[in-house]
Amino acid sequence: MKDFLNKIHSIDQKILEEYISQWTEYKAPRKTIMTAPGETERYMYFVLDGIQKSYYLKKDKQHVIAFTYPPSFSGIPESFLTQTPSKYFIETITESSFLRISFEKHQQLMQEYREIETLFRKATELVLIGMVQRHYELMAFDINERFKSFAQRSPHLFSLVAHKDLASYLRIDSTNFSKLFNTIKI
Repeated sequence: MKDFLNKIHSIDQKILEEYISQWTEYKAPRKTIMTAPGETERYMYFVLDGIQKSYYLKKDKQHVIAFTYPPSFSGIPESFLTQTPSKYFIETITESSFLRISFEKHQQLMQEYREIETLFRKATELVLIGMVQRHYELMAFDINERFKSFAQRSPHLFSLVAHKDLASYLRIDSTNFSKLFNTIKI
């Protein structure tokens, strides 16, 4: 976690160690719904092991919006940041282990240490940049371009995540996803 955070923004290492010491271990079996619509995200997670997905349900169909895996943050960011009810799910795909910090403790440490606040502003900026890029790809790329872009960015997920979930994430019909998967070299 220390290396991950230092790559985002390097801060005084004593402050960083104090911050990291406030995170606690948490484990969840596969297929655990960590947060559901209507629940408020009380923790920010740092993924140590495992894969998770966030998704909406509409007419009993999952619409996958993100995958998280090590090393990355996980949870429902807008619910955590605003302490309002989530509009979607986050669920473990595989058995997962995390470090987590409560909203209250995170806020306290950001108020106490300006460097931590700057670190998380920069982390939030990176999330926003990634979301804008994803939005652009969904709006401007055809299915071949979306598939190829994803294959370049996250080829390891093809063997770790169900193809129906990847198809949902890419907004590609399962049949077309299967055809692309069988014709494009990954």
